[in-house]
Amino acid sequence: MKNVVTFGEILLRLTTPGYQTIKQSQSFDGVFGGGEANVAMALAQYGFNVNFVSKVPKHALGRSAMQFLNYYGVKTDYVVYDEQRLGLYFLEKGYSIRPTRVIYDREQSSFACSKIDDYDFDTIFENVDWFHLGGITPALSEELFEISLAALEIAQKKGVKTSCDLNYRKSLWSFKSARAKMSMLMKNIDVCFGIEPLELPTHDDQDYKDICEKPFSEEMIKKIMSKLKEMYQFTEIVHTFRREKSVNENEISAIVLDDQGFLKSKTVDVQIVDRVGTGDAFAAGMIYGLLQFDSMQKTIDFATASFALKHTIEGDANILDLSDILHFMNADHPLSIIR
Repeated sequence: MKNVVTFGEILLRLTTPGYQTIKQSQSFDGVFGGGEANVAMALAQYGFNVNFVSKVPKHALGRSAMQFLNYYGVKTDYVVYDEQRLGLYFLEKGYSIRPTRVIYDREQSSFACSKIDDYDFDTIFENVDWFHLGGITPALSEELFEISLAALEIAQKKGVKTSCDLNYRKSLWSFKSARAKMSMLMKNIDVCFGIEPLELPTHDDQDYKDICEKPFSEEMIKKIMSKLKEMYQFTEIVHTFRREKSVNENEISAIVLDDQGFLKSKTVDVQIVDRVGTGDAFAAGMIYGLLQFDSMQKTIDFATASFALKHTIEGDANILDLSDILHFMNADHPLSIIR
């Protein structure tokens, strides 16, 4: 069994019923989630031994969040407790031509107040195969950026494979700051999900991506991925595609670049129940495939199946079993009733 560690913040997500807007709703449905927690839960469903590292308040909300993770098979052995608060976010799901909206309320949360002495990564990374974090964690404070940097350096020294989902959030930090800080983290990253906001300088101190025609074509994205892989020495760099027919109907696929070249997944049409956390499901699928499969094509197809199926699940995390993902990939008639 593979051992994986993820590091990030778990939040209480408060969602309006159905497709109500926040302005009209009189109640909210609560569920716990957050990027690295979502990856942890998915990988636990796929059979890995997963530890989620974080900091939460030691009152009922913090303990409930940990019980939620434990219920889905995620260990919380290295979670730190304090007297602060649990971060929140509010979600109204879009419909048709009205987009989904998110409002964060996470300032001064327990995790955002993390200190570098809270986490003993030398101990945490003993006998670990993989370490994953996302671009939201280093955005929350200067201290968390330094913690992320230190954790990645320790992981690399211990021979732990590392990955990062860049997932830039403009509500958390400026693009300029994100580009500088995330680029610094990449020296210790093996597998990168996404292409922005990384620095890709030209000879005249511009960023190559800034001078390319927008929106990027698939061929341009491949060219950017090739340059980023060479510059940062990633073992793999991965990018997902999404064509939005409406808020509730998308066409999705993905490509991966490794030392052998590019491979593309199948394209999947999805009707969307809940789009939040789909990128985390994709990241979990790639991590699983890279650790378990000897075929990169099978890996990118598995990740895309995980990505696609999460769109059909309410809540932040893909809590489907490994058998569900493999059935969708391999069955002759995957949409038929399973009896």
